[in-house]
Amino acid sequence: MKKALVVEDHPDMLEVLTWQLEMMGFSVIAAKNGKEGVEKAFEEKPQLILMDIMMPGMDGREATRLIRANAETQDIPILAATVLFRESDRRSCLEAGCNDFIQKPFTFQELQQMIEGLA
Repeated sequence: MKKALVVEDHPDMLEVLTWQLEMMGFSVIAAKNGKEGVEKAFEEKPQLILMDIMMPGMDGREATRLIRANAETQDIPILAATVLFRESDRRSCLEAGCNDFIQKPFTFQELQQMIEGLA
């Protein structure tokens, strides 16, 4: 079974994303902040990372940069999932190393399409 890492600091959103990814056939690993997300990416080496951007402490951009800097995790697809909406926000996520960007709130179908596009 494919593994997905969800890095999300809001418990309700983490629960929804976990359920959605499980419906797509993923085994889900959860991280509640950027630091924990980086650690779990290095330990688990998932096939997909869904990365919140706005988190206290280490944000999603910094976590993505650290994941990309490691040879064992540099090629894992990372989808930024965020409430940020400006084009400059999208660019900054892509520049940090995210493969794509989805704006919250999004539908299950939108998330599924984005993930299929990364495969």
